[in-house]
Amino acid sequence: MDRPDEDLLKALQRGDDSAIEELLRRYQSRIYRYGMKMCRDPEDAEDVLQDTMLTMTRSLKNFRGASSISTWLYTIARSFCIKKRRKSKFAPAEELSLTGLESDRNGPASAASEQPDHVVSARELGNYLNQAVQALEPMYRDVLLLRDGEGLSAPEVAEVLGIRVDAVKSRLHRARMAVREQMAPLLEVSSGLAPVTHRNCPDVVALFSRYLENEIDPDVCKTMELHLAGCSACRSDRESLKQTLALCRNSPDAPVPAQVQESVRQAIRSFLHQNHASDSN
Repeated sequence: MDRPDEDLLKALQRGDDSAIEELLRRYQSRIYRYGMKMCRDPEDAEDVLQDTMLTMTRSLKNFRGASSISTWLYTIARSFCIKKRRKSKFAPAEELSLTGLESDRNGPASAASEQPDHVVSARELGNYLNQAVQALEPMYRDVLLLRDGEGLSAPEVAEVLGIRVDAVKSRLHRARMAVREQMAPLLEVSSGLAPVTHRNCPDVVALFSRYLENEIDPDVCKTMELHLAGCSACRSDRESLKQTLALCRNSPDAPVPAQVQESVRQAIRSFLHQNHASDSN
């Protein structure tokens, strides 16, 4: 049975080799995946993983358990990702605002319109999703990657970013709507969803995003479901959001290279050994 995080940290502080292995098994692939999404470069992601795990090890004595290990690690990783992104050739020259996205002719939506008969593959959808997410302004991209990409709860995302939960949810809804708008034409082509047309309907996409965060009451939920039952276009909108979020959550993991795993393992062991040696003198 897996040890609770608190016990794992205590064992790690004692230099327990099994704790090192368990920590890496639980968290290294998640941090590496997050580094890949944020930095979009394997070497940068490797650096983020190593720097994060070693910084965590060096800070063990100062950890008081106010946060979970996962939120602590993501907080550390994000700081290294930001430094990497500032220097990265992959940083977008321009970021999408959350208004007027339909006029952006260089994004995924235009790719679909240029190839109306092309069946979009899962890999292409993933690539277009990455483009849409990476083009968001950082404040929106951060919440989307942590909440919908990494599966953190809204309070955990708030803790990582140092903002209020209501701010997380507000940014999250806007980010979801922006990315869905970019992805919808591609999803229509690949899965046969009804094309979205202008109509006098409630904003089902925004309502459904709020529903996912438990922000709408049962009466509003019932009204939304009744409307969806009779409106195929709104059902298509909701389905495109669901598929967009599924793509965010189910993006394939990039395996951590074996040499990187070993490098992280040795760095942690070396630091703990030196620390124990100095404590015993």
